Amino acid sequence: MAVRSGAQYVERLQKTPREVWLRGRRVEDVTRHPAFRAPIQQIAHLYDMQHDPRYADVLTRPGPHGPVGTAFVAPKSYADLVGRREAFRLWSEATLGLMGRSPDFLNTTVMAFAEEPGVFAEFGPRFAGNVQRYFEYVRDNDLFLTHALITPQTDRSKSSAEQADQFLHMGVVEETADGLVVRGARMLATLAPMADELIIYSLPGLRPGDERHAAVFAVPIETPGLRLISREPFDDGTRNRFDHPLSSHFEEADSLVVFDDVLVPWDRVFLHGDVALANKLYAETNLRQHTAHQTGVRGLVKMQFITGVAMKLAQSVKIDGFLHVQQKLGELVAATETCRALVRAAEIDHETSSSGNSLRCGFGPLQTLRMHLSSSYPKAAEVLQTLGAGGLLMMPSAEDFGSEIGADITRYFQGAEGLDATERVRLYKLAWDLCGDGFGQRAVQYERYYAGDPVRLYAMNYLAYDKTDAFRMVDRALDLAGDPRQAVAEARDRTATARP
Repeated sequence: MAVRSGAQYVERLQKTPREVWLRGRRVEDVTRHPAFRAPIQQIAHLYDMQHDPRYADVLTRPGPHGPVGTAFVAPKSYADLVGRREAFRLWSEATLGLMGRSPDFLNTTVMAFAEEPGVFAEFGPRFAGNVQRYFEYVRDNDLFLTHALITPQTDRSKSSAEQADQFLHMGVVEETADGLVVRGARMLATLAPMADELIIYSLPGLRPGDERHAAVFAVPIETPGLRLISREPFDDGTRNRFDHPLSSHFEEADSLVVFDDVLVPWDRVFLHGDVALANKLYAETNLRQHTAHQTGVRGLVKMQFITGVAMKLAQSVKIDGFLHVQQKLGELVAATETCRALVRAAEIDHETSSSGNSLRCGFGPLQTLRMHLSSSYPKAAEVLQTLGAGGLLMMPSAEDFGSEIGADITRYFQGAEGLDATERVRLYKLAWDLCGDGFGQRAVQYERYYAGDPVRLYAMNYLAYDKTDAFRMVDRALDLAGDPRQAVAEARDRTATARP
């Protein structure tokens, strides 16, 4: 099978009923539910782009059975890294950077796993084989994956094994001849109701005693016993696109995933019961670089978008002539260009994989980019709120334009220099959807905590930083001071020599 079309993606969703719950009711067909219909259409559009002659050469590469998505193909050269960036950019721009879990994100994950089979071979040769076969299955069927990495926020002072209920956090109940039986919950599975597959692994941080919770595997979303509890949607399908241009199109359904004694077949198991190996998986498969490349490009697109909205809004009422406004906009431009520079630095500072078969971006610039986005995007949203000020709270609705008060709307909501009310209101509605509405605030929170706790992230960056060059220069500067007694004597001699 070659790359899928949007219609094929939707058809598969219709043929694979899954247990999805929203507002206390089970959703029988996600493709028809008003809360899921719009994001499904957006993902379908991404798949259709792979068949569009304008984009196909960037979004696809030759595969063993026909074209495959670019994200599935391991980069072999610097030019390949640049090509991947362009593929990530096209899909990111199609969703304005607002859909953080487009299919290419986890495509890079399974590619990273397959590129480092030795990590899984430490657990056993059969598991390395499982990883390779699963990667080929996902690639050749162009499937859409979601994941759930985080345990429920119960008692954070205790490990998963120390919780009051040993299966409050997802864990392995037993091993059977057919596979692992898994029970408990994980979060935060973004777009899970409209995905094809769920892949499970853990971020580093498992402790001794957490062996039951150290499991890496993948299952179809429709697997019996797998239950998705979706959060309350920002758009339930009733919002009109004029008042809510973003949330009516790009809503991502985040879900709690409940495993009710789910059977994971052995051929879908990649690792289990080994805390040390599960903890080092994230770094040693270089998953972190491959996924960070995709999300770094998406973050750049998202910063470009919100910066563009802020500049347009400032121009709409001619506040962009004020120095303090120019300063704020200049800071957003600088933050955006920092994203661009870090993406390119990561590509230039690329590394060779341990197998020697592929390349990956440099880790340092990508990690710096993640930290940068955790603060710069929330700051950009705050700048947009500041520039929009009370105007963001005062915009009329779409219905007002065609009503008896339409003349008032046209007169009093116009902008500067001939900007009519329709255009100005549309712009401010866009800005509010991005920085003030629940949808926009979710986008802020997403970037703030995307890579985890920002405080811990910065601390880890300090601890892991190669301090050699910095300390070498400090030591050289300290050598200039020399011994204090000798320095005093030299100063005395200089003073005596200087006297007439």
